[in-house]
Amino acid sequence: MSTTEIGRVVVDSGISVFYRTAFPAINASAPIILLLHGFPTSSHQYRNMIPLLAEQYRVIAPDLPGFGFTNVPAERNYTYTFAALTATISAFLVALAIKSFAVYIFDYGAPVALRLALQNPDAITAIFSQNGNAYEEGLGAGWAPIQKYWETGSVEDRQIVKDNVVTFDAFKSQYTFGSRFPGAIPPETYTLDWALVQQPGNIDIQLDLLYDYRTNVALYPAFHEYFRKSQVPLMAVWGKNDPFFIPPGAEAFKKDLPQAEVMFLDAGHFAEETETTEIAALMLKFLKEVFK
Repeated sequence: MSTTEIGRVVVDSGISVFYRTAFPAINASAPIILLLHGFPTSSHQYRNMIPLLAEQYRVIAPDLPGFGFTNVPAERNYTYTFAALTATISAFLVALAIKSFAVYIFDYGAPVALRLALQNPDAITAIFSQNGNAYEEGLGAGWAPIQKYWETGSVEDRQIVKDNVVTFDAFKSQYTFGSRFPGAIPPETYTLDWALVQQPGNIDIQLDLLYDYRTNVALYPAFHEYFRKSQVPLMAVWGKNDPFFIPPGAEAFKKDLPQAEVMFLDAGHFAEETETTEIAALMLKFLKEVFK
């Protein structure tokens, strides 16, 4: 099995991007898979997936600014928006000389990857979406307090989001709710996420990003146009019990990508925590057809 290594690269005017990577021992020039994580986690979520995918592909999983072990200097005065996250990841890809890649999108990773696609449609060879949403019908009831905050931008609604979404119990629930095997999910997952959010200023960073997520919804029509024009190969494998990104969001891909493959797993938001082997096998089968 391939060994996962860690690295850092300084890009985008001083941001030290932390990443995990692995590649087949017999083919270091294999096609690249970019794994983009979601809220409230980091590349740590792919710790078990990376070695499985790296048996055949070069795998790279960065931590987005505001998450994991990526460091943003205070003097950088970074604005935490999805446009800024995308600019940083774009600079990261340039620094590593990555010109084309397949991408695993999940949660926040979906709008980051799709914003990259709008900038450079030819760079993305395939999309594997695991609860990575791009349609309004995919937004579940879990978004209700956040959507209210989008409408008002008020201090009161920001506090409601903080009290309901950015808490230890809420982080844990994202991992365990809807899972067939909640007892199999290691506590270090949500505990690490919560510990890193306790860094000075980070809770406000998370609230800023949750508020800015509305700009991704505004870009949905542009994402759909990208799908229609590119007909990028796409497979959606969805934890069907996810309260945030619900099954209609997976089915919606077929409106713009008729050849898209859509499958549902009896799992929650972080489906890859308990369905790791099955998801990896589905992705490898999908990419085998893409790269044949």
